Amino acid sequence: MSIEEWDRRYRAGEQVFETPSALVERFAASLPPGAALDLACGPGRNALYLAGRGWRVTAVDGSPVAIDLLRQRARGQKLDIDARVADLERGEFEIPASAYDLICDCYYLQRSLIPAMQRGLSPGGMAIVIVHLADADQPQGTPTRATPAELRTYFAGWTILHYYEGQPHESGHQRAVAELAARKPSATEV
Repeated sequence: MSIEEWDRRYRAGEQVFETPSALVERFAASLPPGAALDLACGPGRNALYLAGRGWRVTAVDGSPVAIDLLRQRARGQKLDIDARVADLERGEFEIPASAYDLICDCYYLQRSLIPAMQRGLSPGGMAIVIVHLADADQPQGTPTRATPAELRTYFAGWTILHYYEGQPHESGHQRAVAELAARKPSATEV
């Protein structure tokens, strides 16, 4: 879907979730607050949750409408979030090496971004990724849908804390998903 289509959906009030992803909520609660990156953040449900729990959050999305909504919501909750408009597909946001303790990427698959996410995590940092799986409407090999076990292969050598494939546990998503929470090896584990 194009950025313009996402802008239209956000203006119409679609895809504006109030609660964080259950996976983000579950695993972020187990970590001490630090620096977090929310990729393809939309209107910021995960960014708002994390900032509300003391995380220093950078949130990135290609949709100017989504980022405006996030900024409004953050102001309303008196939260400080570094919200940026950047087209991830065009490489408009560079993830600094070892800059984050937590990186979330929920419902956005850009395979070329995964190595940058991994480099962007500090040793011992956590990646939380949720993507849609290929199905009859969007078969395997399409750019926006993962194949079975694909996420797990990207994080080989990491500590997989959670991996699930199947129907989503969240409302608003009907297509099968792959969920992953993985910890980057610490300097002593390498």
